[in-house]
Amino acid sequence: MKTDVQIAQEAQMKPIVEVASQLDISDDELELYGKYKAKISPDVLERLKDRPNGKLVLVTAINPTPAGEGKTTTNVGLSMALNKLGKKTITTLREPSLGPCFGIKGGAAGGGYSQVVPMDDINLHFTGDFHAITSAHNLLAAMLDNHIHQGNALDIVTKKIVWKRVMDMNDRSLRHIIVGLGKKGDGVMRESGFDITVASEIMAILCLATDIEDLKARLSRMVVAYNSKGEAVTAGDLQATGAMALLLKDAIKPNLVQTLENTPAIIHGGPFANIAHGCNSVMATQTALKLGDYVVTEAGFGADLGAEKFFDIKCRYAGLKPDVAVIVATVRALKMNGGVAKDNLAEENLDALKAGSANLLRHLDNVAKYGVPAVVAINRFPTDTEAELELLRDLCKEKGIDVVLSEVFAKGSEGGMELAKEVINICENQKSDFHTLYDVNDSIEDKMNTIATEIYGADGVDFTADALKQVRELEKLGLDRLPICVAKTQYSFTDDPKKLGAPKNFRITVREVKVSAGAGFIVALTGSIMTMPGLPKVPAANGMDILSDGTIIGLS
Repeated sequence: MKTDVQIAQEAQMKPIVEVASQLDISDDELELYGKYKAKISPDVLERLKDRPNGKLVLVTAINPTPAGEGKTTTNVGLSMALNKLGKKTITTLREPSLGPCFGIKGGAAGGGYSQVVPMDDINLHFTGDFHAITSAHNLLAAMLDNHIHQGNALDIVTKKIVWKRVMDMNDRSLRHIIVGLGKKGDGVMRESGFDITVASEIMAILCLATDIEDLKARLSRMVVAYNSKGEAVTAGDLQATGAMALLLKDAIKPNLVQTLENTPAIIHGGPFANIAHGCNSVMATQTALKLGDYVVTEAGFGADLGAEKFFDIKCRYAGLKPDVAVIVATVRALKMNGGVAKDNLAEENLDALKAGSANLLRHLDNVAKYGVPAVVAINRFPTDTEAELELLRDLCKEKGIDVVLSEVFAKGSEGGMELAKEVINICENQKSDFHTLYDVNDSIEDKMNTIATEIYGADGVDFTADALKQVRELEKLGLDRLPICVAKTQYSFTDDPKKLGAPKNFRITVREVKVSAGAGFIVALTGSIMTMPGLPKVPAANGMDILSDGTIIGLS
């Protein structure tokens, strides 16, 4: 089979104005970025504000493994299949980060014959949104350091500065740095560091803001440091809000592209699914819901991180009500969760599959707690046996959930027809009773305990002494009545990435608690989550190139 980039380069794309016309978007409501990319004006959302929303489909997954699950590929393939069945469908995705593209994970444009295009543009600079966020973030960092250098009228304690700098690249050497070295005029010397752009609170804010005024209000609330009285110092205090919003004036607008089969795709924003809520922008989803009959979206990593944050943070703030959840799994990944080594996944192993399926079944139970109907999509591999597939059907049937095979990677929309029909069946015949998991007015400890016990299957939560002190400080500042965003490994329900399957008899340890006041959530850090990844021994960048005729090699 051809590589992803080869398939993408052979795509028969329509001019983006034609794709927009399918959605009744006028030329005046488009800002073109070449022939195949455009930004959608906020005027569209205002014009259609009274139109009923379409159906909202969340694509989520089991905990990721090196065996691969294919969540984005399933999202794209399902949207194309729904479109082929006569449902006006739009897929909404996050934008890829350059760090993973050049590191180990690769891009985020789908795969095989279920991709969004132009794939190379989407995976690289796209429409410049990430660069704008990087610039806005670093402008605030520069204004903060300049304020201290120029007399520190806000009485900022340099040891209590919490705002780092960002760049959209994996670079471990920038995690811990010293700024202000040199002469007196070079600034105040202090410890600092870099995060990756997708970990910036501004990224989370962009993806939760409903318009430019909401964006500015959220930017203004961002906590950058604390003064000698223990009070929070914000971006608003530094009078940085307007300039940051100016840098983000285009980035706030959703991006319109298309799939390989010309299904409209709105791709916008990309918050880190560990440190933030891991979903595309509220504006993108709301715009799509007004334009289409069906909107297929996704949330980062497995359902324990992605779906939980989608439901408890994004849907809570945006007033979204998902109609169905598609939970993606593979036989290979479930066998790995059951203890099979990666080299042996092609061999039939019903015992390991049954053991590893506990991971899938726990995710099914968790989605049910939100009142959202679900279907399991098995991303089929040639090595899957009929006995293995039948076992999965039987296990899920005991939960009242249907299992549908998906072959969208190899067959595009044709490989997603069965899944699309089941999604339509659920949307037309089952009513979603969506509700969030907890009350934001509960204490930080109670909210965290609810997530850990109800979603992860933990026995409870332990807060370190430092974390408890931070909790008390947030309570004093009145910043505790917000949703919880757990920073946790994506590979396990626990905070230990090596514990696969559906572990029992464990506790979650919260080692740090901090507030993202602008985004509107409290981050509870567990395990060793890094906000600035490093490159692997052999980065994907080593195999990339561009030929003299413009052909790109190695990008995936």
